Amino acid sequence: MDRGAIPLTSTCKINFKYINYFINEKIRADKVRLIDENGKQIGLVEIQKALQIAKERNLDLVQITEKVEPPVCKLENFGKFLYREEKKRKKSSPKKSAGEIKGVRISYTISEHDLEMKAKQSAEMLNEGHKLFIEMRLFGRQKGMTDFAKEKVKKFIQMIAEIKNCKIERDIKREGKGLTVIIAAEKNIQNK
Repeated sequence: MDRGAIPLTSTCKINFKYINYFINEKIRADKVRLIDENGKQIGLVEIQKALQIAKERNLDLVQITEKVEPPVCKLENFGKFLYREEKKRKKSSPKKSAGEIKGVRISYTISEHDLEMKAKQSAEMLNEGHKLFIEMRLFGRQKGMTDFAKEKVKKFIQMIAEIKNCKIERDIKREGKGLTVIIAAEKNIQNK
């Protein structure tokens, strides 16, 4: 087979998911319901005749349905068929919602400049419609100085509020190994 179509393969890898397609000689039925490359139904045809038609037109015989007897097969280039199927799969897959929670971690010893940079990045995430889960991990002696850590988190939230109006959804809370707080943009709070 020296044509541009993929030869006798029946398993193709699309985005790390294996999908089985029966093409050409891999189709196991004796008769198939044949559709040509333009979408016109040819009718019930013996498999050998369908393969001969496909070979004459330099196309592949691709089985479209699995559970129908006799199976529906189409004459088309297998590579183009896979491309169309991948586009359909991507179109039907759900899009990521803009309202997910993004995590921002700041440290107890973060410098003023780094805090400002994180605040700018966090404001951009709020502009995109995300909520922010701000976390400050505390280690060793830092756990004994939670008042200073809370002030640093409040200062960080204030820096974000100067760039983008935001509101605290869940107050600063001591959890596990540090302090956490959830904030969201003003418009997200009003929608509730």
